[in-house]
Amino acid sequence: MAGPSFDDLEVGDELPEFKPDVSMERIRLFVGPSGMAAGRFTDHEAARKEGLPGAIVPGILSAGILAGLIHRWAPGSRIRQIDTVFRAPVLVDSHPLCRSVVTDKDESDRTVEVDLTITNEQGETRVMGTARVEL
Repeated sequence: MAGPSFDDLEVGDELPEFKPDVSMERIRLFVGPSGMAAGRFTDHEAARKEGLPGAIVPGILSAGILAGLIHRWAPGSRIRQIDTVFRAPVLVDSHPLCRSVVTDKDESDRTVEVDLTITNEQGETRVMGTARVEL
């Protein structure tokens, strides 16, 4: 599957939306091997006892989901840099939506900058970031 070409992209182009699977089953598949199997990630009641609204998606996985959004859009691309800001937790068993838009093009190194977001069902931004991508 071929991705977009640098020459065809314009500032303002939107990447295809992505709805990641953050079900408890998927989160447990991630946190087990990563050694992050704390209750805040794997048990809604344990997370509530910590003052959270329910089990949360680990931040590193949220960043990985955003990187995955880029690679789905541009297979074979290279993410040169990605920065994320965690505004609020993404909840396990929720239905988040990932979006991104091209915000800059650098002709000298043929990279694009994209702004990335993960929003919840209410449209509230939970995680946001910026990535520089070489196509």
